Amino acid sequence: MHPTSSPAGRLAAVGNQMIEIHLWLSAELARLRASLDPASPGEVRPSRDLRAHCLTFCAALGRHHTGEDAGAFRLLADQVPELRPVIANLITDHEVVAGILERVEDLLGDVTATPAAQLRGELDGLAALLESHFRYEEKRLVNALNALTGQPGTAEELLGLTAPRPAD
Repeated sequence: MHPTSSPAGRLAAVGNQMIEIHLWLSAELARLRASLDPASPGEVRPSRDLRAHCLTFCAALGRHHTGEDAGAFRLLADQVPELRPVIANLITDHEVVAGILERVEDLLGDVTATPAAQLRGELDGLAALLESHFRYEEKRLVNALNALTGQPGTAEELLGLTAPRPAD
């Protein structure tokens, strides 16, 4: 795990930190999808744990994308103008992801019963989109983000969050 910033409060390896955030978000989404495996087929009654896990995941992913849009993407658009088309594509993806997250939250808001197939379909679609989105973003932006090393600030300011440290 990379530190969120150097001791002098300067950015360090922000692109690598973005990859760590993506890995953590992907793992959390996999855990969330696995928690949908029902005891009986058909419908699943969202438990408090499932709802809480989903809402926590959705909030973290939303913070990450909002942070990138307002932080890293703005900075990169100013400093590396040739990345603007890439950034525009990524922002479009963020909007699509936000729509999926909203549908998932709506499905989990139904306290009577949530169609398991519909919820799984939304999460499977989200997983496929995020896999593609994360790889594209990493391929196109990691080097540019890592070049920001030494500037004032933190990765959280540019990326919306930091990857949680593994439990000891």
